[in-house]
Amino acid sequence: MAEPPIEFWVLQLAFAIGLLGIYAGWRGNIAKMTGFYDLSGAVRTLLFGLVSGGLAAWMIDLMLLANIRDSSLNIISVSVVALFIALAESSLALLILGRSRTVGLRACAPYGWTFGLGFGAIRSAHLNVRLFDQNVWEGTTGFTPLNIFLACLLALTTCVGHASIASWQGSRLVEGERIRSLLPSTFSRAALIIITVLTVFYPLTIALVVPIVAWSWFPAQESWLPSGLTPAAKQAYRRTLRQSDLHKSRAESRIRGETVKSDE
Repeated sequence: MAEPPIEFWVLQLAFAIGLLGIYAGWRGNIAKMTGFYDLSGAVRTLLFGLVSGGLAAWMIDLMLLANIRDSSLNIISVSVVALFIALAESSLALLILGRSRTVGLRACAPYGWTFGLGFGAIRSAHLNVRLFDQNVWEGTTGFTPLNIFLACLLALTTCVGHASIASWQGSRLVEGERIRSLLPSTFSRAALIIITVLTVFYPLTIALVVPIVAWSWFPAQESWLPSGLTPAAKQAYRRTLRQSDLHKSRAESRIRGETVKSDE
């Protein structure tokens, strides 16, 4: 029986941290879209993302990470391989999100968000395993408190990064821009793949992409996710968000035992 590269409980922790990225990504406005979209379909695309993310993680490990470790790839080779994998992911997203039923429901963007979350979660879980393996790269990898923090940051960055790109691609599909969305999403995914893989070897590399991924959260939540809603539905959706924020602030400021005020 083949032994895992790290202790089994550390392996489980690495995957748990990766899957936490799904929880973090679901804490945004996607959780408030019940009633506006069929979120059972979003769960299905999440599963598609998990499965395809596992295949991509295997390819990245075989074609990128192992060769970088053995110093058998240069930056041009790395870029070509990353573009190939990114193009496969973008094409799969186009296939899944561009189905007639999904486009008819105008749910491409939220389904893209959950697809990206699943894809990024498995990818980051795999990178966390390599990050915790001290035999991968002497001096930086290993199970240390600093690498646990880096694994959490890597999970958030990878999940939100892939989710934002897929959400943008879905918003373009709603507008009928199928092929035009393919190249920008491919190059964005390739850059994300390269930087997250290099983070395992050179941790500070992640600083190149964290600000961009953090910025992408806001247009994804405010523009791309609700892009498929009709004007009337958007108005109702924004009213729901305002009421949610109002109820939250009242709950935080309410004195225990005091009657909650209502506008109804």
